[in-house]
Amino acid sequence: MSAASTGTPVSTGTPTGTDTPMKRLLTSLGRHVRAELLAYEATGRERSVHGDSPGGDAQFDVDEVAEKAVLDYLRAHAHVPAALYTEDGSYVELAPDPEVLLVVDPIDGTRPTSAGLEMGMVSIAAAPYGDGRPTLADVDAACLVEIKSGAWLYADDDSGLDSGGFTAPVPRLSSNTDPARMFWSIEFNGHPMDLMTRAYGHLVDRSANTGGIFVFNSSTFSISRIITGQLDAYVDIGNRVLRDHPDTEEDFLRVGRGSILHLFPYDIAAVVYLARRAGVVITDAYGDDLGATSLVDLGPMNQKSCIAAATPELHKQLLDTIRWDLGRGDAAPATEES
Repeated sequence: MSAASTGTPVSTGTPTGTDTPMKRLLTSLGRHVRAELLAYEATGRERSVHGDSPGGDAQFDVDEVAEKAVLDYLRAHAHVPAALYTEDGSYVELAPDPEVLLVVDPIDGTRPTSAGLEMGMVSIAAAPYGDGRPTLADVDAACLVEIKSGAWLYADDDSGLDSGGFTAPVPRLSSNTDPARMFWSIEFNGHPMDLMTRAYGHLVDRSANTGGIFVFNSSTFSISRIITGQLDAYVDIGNRVLRDHPDTEEDFLRVGRGSILHLFPYDIAAVVYLARRAGVVITDAYGDDLGATSLVDLGPMNQKSCIAAATPELHKQLLDTIRWDLGRGDAAPATEES
C-alpha cells in the first residue's frame, strides 16, 4: 500500500498544513520536552529508578525531567482551558472548566532514552474534554517528536499528515504481505517471554533471517516506523493472552513486579490516530477497533493489545497465525507456511 493509495498528502519534511493554535501548541510542547531532555543528558544521565508510575511501570530519572517539562510548558502556554493526563502525573486540571484533554506520554521509550538510543519519543494527543471521559475515538489532533533526532509527525481532523526531519517523504507504507519477509517489532516489558514465545515464536523463526525482528521498548516508536516504511508490522499481544488465559495472571504479575503492564491509553493515543491517518491497519489483537479505549483509565480492563501492519493482508495473516491457544491441547503444530 503506497502513501498515494491512502489519499493522505505526502510530507517533504517542510510544514505544509494549516498553522493552527493546536498545532503550534502540540509541536512546540514536543520540542520543549526534547530540549529539556537533551539538556539533562548533557549533565550525565543517571539511569536511576525513582519509583513507579501510577500504572506500575518503573519511573526513571528522565521521566521526572520530562513530566516537569510538560506541566511547566502547558501552564505557561496552553491557549485553551485544558486538562492533562500523563504517564506519571495522572490527571491534572490546568484551568477551570477544561475544553480539551491532552494525553501525554512525555517519553514513550524511557529505557532507550535512558541509554541514549534513538527510540524515545514524546507522544501528545488532544481530544475534546466533553463529559471528562473521552475515548481514543475522540482524539482529533496528535503529535510525535523523536527525542534523539527532532523529527516529528503531526495530524489533526482538518488536515493531512505533516512531518519534518525525516530523510524520505512520509507516510511511506510498505507493500509487503509475506510474513517470512516481514520487518516487525514485538514487546516484552511486563510480558512473560515463555508465553510470548509459545504464541509467536514460529513467526520469529520464520522472519528473523529473511526479514527482521526488533524489540524497541516503545510502542510509539514501533508503530511510527510503519508510517515511515521502516517496519511492516508491530505486535503486542500480552493483553489478549491474559484475557484468553486468565490462569496466566500470576505470570504477568511476576514480570510486572506486581502490576499488569500492557498498553496504557497514553502509550497509544497519539500514534494510533496518526497511524490511521497514514493508512496503517491497526486494531487490538482480536482485530477489533481501538476507538472505545478510555483515555483516562489505567485499569487492566482498559489496557490494550495491538496488531498494526502496513497492509491488510499482512494484518490478517498475523491475526490468523499467532497461536492464541499457546500450543495447549491437541492443536496441530504450525507448518512452515502457517
